[in-house]
Amino acid sequence: MAVERIADLDDPRLEDYRHLREPSRRMTVERSRGIFTLEGALSVEALLASPYVTRSVLVAEEHADKMVARLGAEVALFAMPSSAMTDLTGVHFHRGVLAVAERPEPRSLAEVVRGARTVVVLEGVNDHENIGAIFRNAAAFGVDAVILDPTTADPLYRRATRVSLGHVLRVPFARVERWPDALGELRELGFTTLALTPSRDADPLGAVVAGPPARLALVLGAERVGALGHRPVGDLRLVVGPRCCRRLSGSAARGSSGCASTRSPAARRCPGGASAPTAPWRRTARWRSR
Repeated sequence: MAVERIADLDDPRLEDYRHLREPSRRMTVERSRGIFTLEGALSVEALLASPYVTRSVLVAEEHADKMVARLGAEVALFAMPSSAMTDLTGVHFHRGVLAVAERPEPRSLAEVVRGARTVVVLEGVNDHENIGAIFRNAAAFGVDAVILDPTTADPLYRRATRVSLGHVLRVPFARVERWPDALGELRELGFTTLALTPSRDADPLGAVVAGPPARLALVLGAERVGALGHRPVGDLRLVVGPRCCRRLSGSAARGSSGCASTRSPAARRCPGGASAPTAPWRRTARWRSR
């Protein structure tokens, strides 16, 4: 990989990297150009190992040699002083590495769930950090695909790819146009559809699923309202995790279901002090391992 050092901020090779500090303008630029942006070495490594087409990588000069050795791929690698990167993008990147890739052609629901046993379905999740964290959890717990409703945020937005640690590029996803009709399509394909919600009227998860379903679609919604705004759709079941807490849906992005993060025994305690039962994400993982 040869490093191309750039000193002129008006260099046309840098057009893909402008307006990063202006989210709405940047999204317009990316959609018009058919591109998306990644930040950080882990995300860029994931990009180069994925089927996505890389247009270029931009690094701060002080990181150039290290990134050449780390990435080791034949892509256009541009280098410039970190202060010039800040002037160009409007953002200071302490990691000193960015990349731009081509957006793939949209995939259909039927295509991404072919052969899948466990999928996550997102409705109205519009926080990019939550999107990234959901994809990271999906990869960790063996979810085969993610389905996005029309209102869910773009998983290829820079903040989402960064928080996902590149897993957005590893977990297949598709956006559906007809909602909630897509849930019926999933049921026709043999999926059991369960929606997480903080509603007090929802059924306990354990009472809904006595045994592992052959194919599971777990529907997550935005924080506070939960999936589908607490409304049942068709034969979709609304379920709630441990009754001692109500943080579901968007909070699942942070590795929890009904309780705080499951990263440590102390963190898995509810506000009242009782230990939280195993989260549905972990139950899903066990079902898959049987």
